[in-house]
Amino acid sequence: MPLTQQNNQEQQLLDKLKPSRIVLPVLIGLSVVGFMFWRSYRPGDLAPLADAKVHWLLITLAVLLARDLGYVYRIRHISERVLSWRQSLDVIMIWEFASCVLPSAVGGTAVASFILNKEGISLGKSMAYVMVTALLDNVYYVVTVPLVVWLAGNALYPHEALQGGLVTTLKVAFVVSYVLVTLYALLMLYAIFVNPQSVKRLMVRLFSLRGLRRWRAKAYQHGNEVVWASAQLRGNGAGYWLRAIGSTFFVWTARYLVIGCIIAAFVNVSWDEFLLIFGRNLTYKVILLLAITPGGAGIAEGAFPTFFGKFIGTPTMTNFVVLLYRIVTYYLYLVLGAVFLPRWVGRVFAGHKHP
Repeated sequence: MPLTQQNNQEQQLLDKLKPSRIVLPVLIGLSVVGFMFWRSYRPGDLAPLADAKVHWLLITLAVLLARDLGYVYRIRHISERVLSWRQSLDVIMIWEFASCVLPSAVGGTAVASFILNKEGISLGKSMAYVMVTALLDNVYYVVTVPLVVWLAGNALYPHEALQGGLVTTLKVAFVVSYVLVTLYALLMLYAIFVNPQSVKRLMVRLFSLRGLRRWRAKAYQHGNEVVWASAQLRGNGAGYWLRAIGSTFFVWTARYLVIGCIIAAFVNVSWDEFLLIFGRNLTYKVILLLAITPGGAGIAEGAFPTFFGKFIGTPTMTNFVVLLYRIVTYYLYLVLGAVFLPRWVGRVFAGHKHP
């Protein structure tokens, strides 16, 4: 790739991650929550805050910290310890920031290979490591959904908040998303461990069909990335994959536990309800995947009461919980990203003139 073209691509990616981009999602999210409070607030609605269970708040903080440490460990392990702990922390903070300022359907993986590449990892390996994290994330979803459906059954869907037709639509979206994620995970497993060239040819032929040709170039590029990833990863032993899988299951389980921990801090929740809250995270995720706003801002806040309101009580308390939830899982990472990003740019572009 010509140097000028590479510099232009780097600049475009950095433009997507400008700290100033936190303004729009914050305005959207807080405006939605503010409207929800304005519509629901009644004197005395926030009385349960006086009886908050401190131990559950501490558990919430511990789960959040464990999740982030798990992410740092995972990327350092997947990158075969090429990254130091400091580099791994920078990568995760900027990756999370990218997930917050880009639409949920795009997510932080769109810029993750760029981040790893600037840390001194070759482009081929960077793409391979990002592909591994995406594959393992999908495998977690594929394995967890049947377990949750078996345990929760029909209670997985918010019948109490949605009419029958909307519940049916949500069920269909949930099943379709699960099937698509499963097929993609199986395809990537086959591509990385069995025959990457055949998968590349399949993708190019598929996107050569009428109506799909506009994405043919991207399919060809993704096919090349699959081949590179396979070449980089095939030699890794069982220990590598067991640690990568274990850390993935750890971080995603911690991620889905956060809502239940926050709710339990203000409301008495049985273990059955706690597990059901965990399960509803998976259906809630379907809405977030379809969100077109940065990090699902506004949509995540607006949809939260539908899925979790029945466990909390009054609409005002539900609005407080969603605000707290988004502060510790979204707004916090906008702020951290705005702090980490300039320092990271100064470090990785040291000696290069760069805005």
